[in-house]
Amino acid sequence: MMTPGQASQRAREICGLAPIVPVLVVKDAATARPLAEALVAGGLPALEVTLRTPAALDVISEMAKVPGGVVGAGTLVTPADVVAAKAAGATFGVSPGATDALLAACEEHELPLLAGAATASEAMRLFERGYDVLKFFPAEASGGAPALKAIGAPLPHISFCPTGGVSPSNAMDYLSLPNVLCAGGSWVAPADKVAAGDWAGIETLAAEASQLGR
Repeated sequence: MMTPGQASQRAREICGLAPIVPVLVVKDAATARPLAEALVAGGLPALEVTLRTPAALDVISEMAKVPGGVVGAGTLVTPADVVAAKAAGATFGVSPGATDALLAACEEHELPLLAGAATASEAMRLFERGYDVLKFFPAEASGGAPALKAIGAPLPHISFCPTGGVSPSNAMDYLSLPNVLCAGGSWVAPADKVAAGDWAGIETLAAEASQLGR
């Protein structure tokens, strides 16, 4: 059994690995390993594989074999997602929101969770349970960096990983906030480069992202 405090400590460590966590929607497991290798080589070791494709669990399994990579499962919604992700090799989870059932499943199966919150009330409820590292989602649609800055004023003890609409043009708006540990972004693994097998191009994008805020 993992406590919320232990989960948050591990989430904080993962968020501290790099300024950007790639948010990956991968359709073909055959691309998983070279994609992960390129991102890790570029300086982005924490990888969020969203459970939005039929291949997602196989992708997690393949990426988990890459040295230096820390692979997590995104879009966790149900306890069954937690069990499947853990079995596939995920070492952390990310969710768009949070339910008691989902939190309990992650604690039971010892999968550190970056639970989603978009409002002060949601963040306060998770903090009350013991979580002080959260995902701010959907970031841009929820007011962007100004909203997260405003939430941080009365809740300075909660840290965030904003995700959803984060791009090279606005990433620093988030990363410059004192309550932001890192940000989730999909631009480092564009679909066209993945389809073309342009791993060198993806490594370059990752290397650029790894220097944001440094």
